[in-house]
Amino acid sequence: MDDAPGDAGDLRSSLWKYGAGLGLSVVLTLASFWVSGTDAVWSQGIPVLLAALAIGQMGVHLVFFLHVSSGPEGTNNILALAFGVFVVGLVVFGSTIIMANLDANM
Repeated sequence: MDDAPGDAGDLRSSLWKYGAGLGLSVVLTLASFWVSGTDAVWSQGIPVLLAALAIGQMGVHLVFFLHVSSGPEGTNNILALAFGVFVVGLVVFGSTIIMANLDANM
């Protein structure tokens, strides 16, 4: 069961969750900086690896800080998140089509 930040719950458990989230976020951020400045990774794969690290960072924030989970209490949060992602994707995709059409007609 997830506890919201204002709920009465075990303080030690909450601190552990926030600490784990902070630690994972720092590790993913440092990994992103390392990937962008190293020659150890194939140069064509760097954008893909950075995107994967960014998606991992979003997952850490959703689970550890925003308390989005697949439990029965989190169903509405997941549906709201999915709708938000859908709307943002629709806006970005539509804008890309409009800009490509404008570029082709100029």
